[in-house]
Order: sequence, then structure tokens, then C-alpha cells
Amino acid sequence: MSASSEQGQQAFVDLEVAADQAVAACGGDAREAVKALIVTNDFLETQLDEIRTKVSAGYARGGFQGRGDREVN
Repeated sequence: MSASSEQGQQAFVDLEVAADQAVAACGGDAREAVKALIVTNDFLETQLDEIRTKVSAGYARGGFQGRGDREVN
């Protein structure tokens, strides 16, 4: 088995475990698990949007230079 297929298999197993945990956290109700995950996703997207507005455009596109990259005159 190649390394990439082993990684793919592990990702599948991890996803299955996460799905089982989400359903179990909602008392075995898959519909409630989906609703909880939608709410969680919306919360995370809102946080990400807030962070994006706080990050400068130059930094976001890689324009930030660390201390070691500055020119000394």
C-alpha cells in the first residue's frame, strides 16, 4: 500500500470517528448532530471573517517582512 493511500485510509477512518462522536454527542440523533455542526461552522466562519478584517492586506498576501528581512541603511 502506498503512503498516499495509507493517508487516505487514515483520513477516512478519522472522518468516520469524528462523525460517530458528533452523533453520540447529540444523543444518537443524526439530525441534531447535523444542526449542531451547521451552527458550529457558522460560528467559525464568523470568527474567520472578523480575523480577516483585522489583518492588513499586505500581510495577508505575503508582503510582511520579518525583522531579519529588513534592509539596514
